[in-house]
Amino acid sequence: MTLLTKASILAALDLTTADVEVPEWGGTVRVAMMSGKARDEFFARQEKVGGLPPSQFSATVLVATIVGEDGKQVFDQSDIEAMREKSPEALERVLAVALKLNGLGPKAAEEAEKNSSAAPSGDSGSVSPSPSESQ
Repeated sequence: MTLLTKASILAALDLTTADVEVPEWGGTVRVAMMSGKARDEFFARQEKVGGLPPSQFSATVLVATIVGEDGKQVFDQSDIEAMREKSPEALERVLAVALKLNGLGPKAAEEAEKNSSAAPSGDSGSVSPSPSESQ
């Protein structure tokens, strides 16, 4: 077993992405896993506004997770209202992938709870999927 160094951990490309075909928009979008910092910011914004209407929640998640080929966010907070005007079917299709990648939503909460009930040993052979496996 090789122990990772600080440099190898920080250099690892560990944020999974998935491409989603969106016929209503005429192409494909790339959805990314949020970094720890981006996720903190996302949840902080959610706490400030409380319960959101479904279209606003969808738009907020998509603004935080749709990225370009360079891996950088395509949208910012000022685009949320414009995204709310898009097709609900398109929003839901992309949202489903974004929620899954980011471990958000009721199924993710159930899975996390189920996984936390069994403490992993220090000798765990668990392997996370590589970014290319999720595309």
